[in-house]
Amino acid sequence: MTTVGIIGSGMIGGTVARLSVAAGHKVVVSNSRGPETLQELVAELGPLASAGTAEQAAEAGDLVVVSIPVKAFAEIPAKPLAGKAVLDTGNYYPERDGHFEELDTGALTSSGLLQRDLPEAHVVKVFNNIFFKHLQSLARPSGAEDRTALPIAGDDETAKAEVIAYLDSIGYDAVDAGPVAESWRQAPGTPAYGTPYGPFSDEAGTPASAAKIHAALTGAHR
Repeated sequence: MTTVGIIGSGMIGGTVARLSVAAGHKVVVSNSRGPETLQELVAELGPLASAGTAEQAAEAGDLVVVSIPVKAFAEIPAKPLAGKAVLDTGNYYPERDGHFEELDTGALTSSGLLQRDLPEAHVVKVFNNIFFKHLQSLARPSGAEDRTALPIAGDDETAKAEVIAYLDSIGYDAVDAGPVAESWRQAPGTPAYGTPYGPFSDEAGTPASAAKIHAALTGAHR
Protein backbone atom coordinates (compact mmCIF):
# COMPACT_ATOMS: atom_id res chain seq x y z
CA MET A 1 0.00 0.00 0.00
CA THR A 2 1.38 3.37 -1.04
CA THR A 3 0.99 6.46 1.14
CA VAL A 4 0.33 9.59 -0.88
CA GLY A 5 1.15 12.90 0.78
CA ILE A 6 -0.84 15.80 -0.63
CA ILE A 7 0.33 19.38 -0.21
CA GLY A 8 -2.60 21.51 -1.30
CA SER A 9 -6.01 19.85 -1.07
CA GLY A 10 -8.11 21.98 -3.38
CA MET A 11 -9.85 20.86 -6.56
CA ILE A 12 -7.04 18.78 -8.08
CA GLY A 13 -5.45 17.76 -4.76
CA GLY A 14 -8.80 16.70 -3.33
CA THR A 15 -9.64 14.73 -6.48
CA VAL A 16 -6.28 12.95 -6.38
CA ALA A 17 -6.99 12.08 -2.74
CA ARG A 18 -10.38 10.59 -3.69
CA LEU A 19 -8.91 8.51 -6.51
CA SER A 20 -6.08 7.36 -4.24
CA VAL A 21 -8.26 6.05 -1.43
CA ALA A 22 -10.59 4.42 -3.97
CA ALA A 23 -7.50 2.52 -5.20
CA GLY A 24 -6.60 1.45 -1.66
CA HIS A 25 -3.82 3.94 -0.95
CA LYS A 26 -3.42 5.85 2.28
CA VAL A 27 -3.42 9.64 1.98
CA VAL A 28 -2.24 12.45 4.23
CA VAL A 29 -3.86 15.70 3.11
CA SER A 30 -2.65 19.18 3.99
CA ASN A 31 -3.28 22.79 3.09
CA SER A 32 -2.11 26.25 4.04
CA ARG A 33 -4.89 26.76 6.59
CA GLY A 34 -4.12 23.83 8.91
CA PRO A 35 -5.29 20.24 9.46
CA GLU A 36 -8.37 21.28 11.40
CA THR A 37 -9.85 22.78 8.20
CA LEU A 38 -9.66 19.42 6.41
CA GLN A 39 -11.78 17.32 8.75
CA GLU A 40 -14.77 17.31 6.39
CA LEU A 41 -12.61 16.03 3.54
CA VAL A 42 -11.02 13.39 5.77
CA ALA A 43 -14.45 12.22 6.93
CA GLU A 44 -15.53 11.91 3.29
CA LEU A 45 -12.37 9.99 2.35
CA GLY A 46 -12.70 7.49 5.18
CA PRO A 47 -10.25 5.46 7.29
CA LEU A 48 -7.39 5.54 4.79
CA ALA A 49 -7.14 9.33 5.11
CA SER A 50 -5.72 11.69 7.69
CA ALA A 51 -4.91 15.39 7.80
CA GLY A 52 -1.60 16.95 8.72
CA THR A 53 0.68 19.86 8.09
CA ALA A 54 2.55 20.18 4.79
CA GLU A 55 5.65 18.86 6.52
CA GLN A 56 3.77 15.86 7.89
CA ALA A 57 2.33 15.10 4.45
CA ALA A 58 5.81 15.38 2.94
CA GLU A 59 7.29 13.07 5.57
CA ALA A 60 4.52 10.47 5.35
CA GLY A 61 4.24 10.21 1.59
CA ASP A 62 5.97 7.58 -0.50
CA LEU A 63 4.82 9.84 -3.32
CA VAL A 64 4.01 13.48 -2.64
CA VAL A 65 1.56 15.55 -4.67
CA VAL A 66 2.19 19.30 -4.76
CA SER A 67 -0.94 21.17 -5.81
CA ILE A 68 -0.35 24.78 -4.85
CA PRO A 69 0.24 28.07 -6.71
CA VAL A 70 3.70 28.71 -8.11
CA LYS A 71 4.01 31.75 -5.84
CA ALA A 72 3.82 29.40 -2.82
CA PHE A 73 6.64 27.06 -3.87
CA ALA A 74 9.01 28.62 -1.32
CA GLU A 75 6.74 27.36 1.49
CA ILE A 76 7.21 23.68 0.59
CA PRO A 77 9.32 21.76 3.14
CA ALA A 78 12.30 20.54 1.12
CA LYS A 79 14.11 18.25 3.57
CA PRO A 80 11.45 15.51 3.94
CA LEU A 81 11.05 15.36 0.15
CA ALA A 82 14.66 14.35 -0.50
CA GLY A 83 14.81 11.28 -2.73
CA LYS A 84 11.04 11.17 -3.30
CA ALA A 85 8.92 11.53 -6.42
CA VAL A 86 7.10 14.86 -6.20
CA LEU A 87 4.06 15.13 -8.46
CA ASP A 88 3.63 18.74 -9.56
CA THR A 89 0.06 19.46 -10.65
CA GLY A 90 0.36 23.23 -11.00
CA ASN A 91 0.43 25.81 -13.77
CA TYR A 92 1.97 29.27 -13.90
CA TYR A 93 -0.54 32.11 -13.99
CA PRO A 94 1.20 35.51 -13.75
CA GLU A 95 -2.07 37.24 -12.86
CA ARG A 96 -2.20 35.06 -9.72
CA ASP A 97 1.45 34.25 -9.05
CA GLY A 98 3.13 37.49 -10.03
CA HIS A 99 5.83 37.50 -12.69
CA PHE A 100 8.85 35.20 -12.62
CA GLU A 101 11.39 36.23 -15.22
CA GLU A 102 12.63 32.68 -15.85
CA LEU A 103 9.08 31.53 -16.53
CA ASP A 104 8.16 34.54 -18.64
CA THR A 105 11.20 34.04 -20.88
CA GLY A 106 10.86 30.27 -21.06
CA ALA A 107 14.25 29.73 -19.45
CA LEU A 108 12.50 27.45 -16.95
CA THR A 109 9.16 25.69 -16.82
CA SER A 110 7.17 25.97 -13.59
CA SER A 111 8.16 22.38 -12.79
CA GLY A 112 11.76 23.34 -13.51
CA LEU A 113 11.41 26.10 -10.94
CA LEU A 114 10.02 23.60 -8.43
CA GLN A 115 12.86 21.19 -9.18
CA ARG A 116 15.35 23.99 -8.54
CA ASP A 117 13.66 24.70 -5.20
CA LEU A 118 13.69 20.97 -4.31
CA PRO A 119 17.10 19.87 -5.60
CA GLU A 120 17.09 16.52 -3.79
CA ALA A 121 13.56 15.54 -4.85
CA HIS A 122 12.48 14.11 -8.21
CA VAL A 123 9.80 16.35 -9.71
CA VAL A 124 7.33 14.83 -12.16
CA LYS A 125 4.76 17.02 -13.91
CA VAL A 126 1.30 15.41 -13.99
CA PHE A 127 -2.41 16.24 -13.49
CA ASN A 128 -1.87 19.85 -14.66
CA ASN A 129 -3.55 19.48 -18.05
CA ILE A 130 -6.92 18.03 -17.04
CA PHE A 131 -10.08 19.58 -15.52
CA PHE A 132 -10.58 18.23 -12.01
CA LYS A 133 -14.07 16.94 -12.79
CA HIS A 134 -12.72 15.05 -15.80
CA LEU A 135 -9.93 13.64 -13.65
CA GLN A 136 -12.57 12.14 -11.38
CA SER A 137 -14.93 10.92 -14.08
CA LEU A 138 -12.50 9.46 -16.63
CA ALA A 139 -10.70 6.98 -14.36
CA ARG A 140 -11.05 3.43 -15.70
CA PRO A 141 -9.76 -0.03 -14.67
CA SER A 142 -6.54 -1.27 -16.22
CA GLY A 143 -7.21 -2.78 -19.63
CA ALA A 144 -10.44 -0.86 -20.27
CA GLU A 145 -10.92 0.01 -23.95
CA ASP A 146 -11.85 3.60 -23.13
CA ARG A 147 -8.94 4.24 -20.77
CA THR A 148 -7.59 7.78 -20.68
CA ALA A 149 -3.93 8.81 -20.61
CA LEU A 150 -2.20 11.65 -18.82
CA PRO A 151 1.13 13.17 -19.86
CA ILE A 152 4.03 13.15 -17.43
CA ALA A 153 7.40 14.90 -17.59
CA GLY A 154 10.40 14.43 -15.34
CA ASP A 155 14.16 14.03 -15.26
CA ASP A 156 14.44 10.89 -13.11
CA GLU A 157 13.43 7.65 -14.83
CA THR A 158 12.87 5.77 -11.57
CA ALA A 159 10.54 8.48 -10.29
CA LYS A 160 8.64 8.47 -13.57
CA ALA A 161 8.24 4.69 -13.34
CA GLU A 162 6.80 5.11 -9.83
CA VAL A 163 4.35 7.73 -11.09
CA ILE A 164 3.31 5.57 -14.06
CA ALA A 165 2.58 2.65 -11.70
CA TYR A 166 0.63 4.97 -9.38
CA LEU A 167 -1.41 6.40 -12.27
CA ASP A 168 -2.23 2.87 -13.39
CA SER A 169 -3.51 2.06 -9.92
CA ILE A 170 -5.89 5.03 -9.87
CA GLY A 171 -7.25 4.47 -13.36
CA TYR A 172 -4.98 6.12 -15.93
CA ASP A 173 -2.38 5.34 -18.55
CA ALA A 174 0.62 7.64 -18.94
CA VAL A 175 2.44 9.22 -21.86
CA ASP A 176 6.06 10.23 -21.25
CA ALA A 177 6.47 13.82 -22.42
CA GLY A 178 10.20 13.83 -21.72
CA PRO A 179 12.25 15.76 -19.14
CA VAL A 180 11.03 18.61 -16.95
CA ALA A 181 12.29 21.09 -19.55
CA GLU A 182 9.67 19.70 -21.96
CA SER A 183 6.76 19.98 -19.52
CA TRP A 184 5.62 23.17 -21.30
CA ARG A 185 4.08 20.79 -23.85
CA GLN A 186 1.23 20.08 -21.42
CA ALA A 187 0.83 23.62 -20.09
CA PRO A 188 -2.14 25.96 -20.66
CA GLY A 189 -2.47 27.06 -24.27
CA THR A 190 -1.10 23.82 -25.76
CA PRO A 191 -3.08 21.11 -27.59
CA ALA A 192 -2.65 18.72 -24.64
CA TYR A 193 -4.21 21.11 -22.14
CA GLY A 194 -7.87 20.40 -21.47
CA THR A 195 -9.04 19.89 -25.04
CA PRO A 196 -8.35 16.14 -25.41
CA TYR A 197 -10.73 15.42 -22.52
CA GLY A 198 -13.63 17.50 -23.82
CA PRO A 199 -15.08 20.88 -22.85
CA PHE A 200 -15.26 21.90 -19.21
CA SER A 201 -19.02 22.27 -19.64
CA ASP A 202 -19.29 18.49 -20.05
CA GLU A 203 -18.55 17.17 -16.58
CA ALA A 204 -18.35 13.55 -17.77
CA GLY A 205 -15.50 14.33 -20.15
CA THR A 206 -14.27 12.42 -23.19
CA PRO A 207 -11.77 9.54 -22.89
CA ALA A 208 -8.40 10.39 -24.46
CA SER A 209 -6.13 7.56 -25.52
CA ALA A 210 -2.35 7.51 -25.20
CA ALA A 211 -2.10 8.01 -28.97
CA LYS A 212 -4.30 11.11 -28.77
CA ILE A 213 -2.22 12.61 -25.95
CA HIS A 214 1.05 11.77 -27.72
CA ALA A 215 -0.18 13.55 -30.86
CA ALA A 216 -1.20 16.59 -28.80
CA LEU A 217 2.22 16.77 -27.13
CA THR A 218 3.99 16.44 -30.46
CA GLY A 219 1.84 19.19 -31.93
CA ALA A 220 2.76 21.75 -29.25
CA HIS A 221 4.76 24.78 -30.36
CA ARG A 222 6.22 27.73 -28.49
